[in-house]
Amino acid sequence: MNQDILEDIVNGVKYEDEINRIQNKIEKKILETKTDGVIFGLSGGIDSAVIAYLCNNAIKDKTLTIIMPDSKISPESETNDAIQIVDKLGINYKLLDINLIHKEYSKVLEPNDKALGNLRARIRMNILYYYGNAKNLLVLGSSDKSEFSIGYFTKFGDGAADVLPIASLYKTQIREMARHLDISNSIIEKKSSPHLWPNHEAEHEIGATYEEIDIILYSILELKFPIDEISKSTKISEEKVQKIYQLYKKSKHKRITSEIL
Repeated sequence: MNQDILEDIVNGVKYEDEINRIQNKIEKKILETKTDGVIFGLSGGIDSAVIAYLCNNAIKDKTLTIIMPDSKISPESETNDAIQIVDKLGINYKLLDINLIHKEYSKVLEPNDKALGNLRARIRMNILYYYGNAKNLLVLGSSDKSEFSIGYFTKFGDGAADVLPIASLYKTQIREMARHLDISNSIIEKKSSPHLWPNHEAEHEIGATYEEIDIILYSILELKFPIDEISKSTKISEEKVQKIYQLYKKSKHKRITSEIL
């Protein structure tokens, strides 16, 4: 059953149609908002790489991407992957090391490793909105459905955006879309990481693989399975099912910009 559900998820999308749909939506959004294009952060990971290729296909001359490593913790290979993407596509970009900015914040803030890690994501979003404001550009977010659904993003950090182009697609679907976009296997197969602290790996932090996360979320959101039956149906441990379900429930506030009381 586990493999059957995963195949349903991955094969349940007509990828060429979905690529065209997203590209058309981005173009229409620019016209609707009377902006001059889009801006997004490019990390070298699969989600932002997919967005780079989609924008390259649809609005190359209206695209600006910012590569924002923190040289203290970001792997050099990740930054190199991002630079290779923009070089290959010919997209306009800026490379900004956020380490000095983060250091200045750290001088005046009380120490807290988690908060300082999330601060990196918020610094990056500050920069994106600075250039978005200065150049009249829409800010694109790179959250996919898997991470968006369980709140695996920093609120008002990498979760802040005007448009979320790929948030309707699970991570396993994003990997398949990347193949249709001819993105290199090294990026598709790379371990996902927000790089908010050293040796930061998404699957390790969450405690489940993306295949497991997608199967559990798909069972909850699309198949409408009762929570207490998902483990039996999917052959995934009750502990992991409950963990993903609780992340989904408890992160609702992160998917709402502000709540009016």
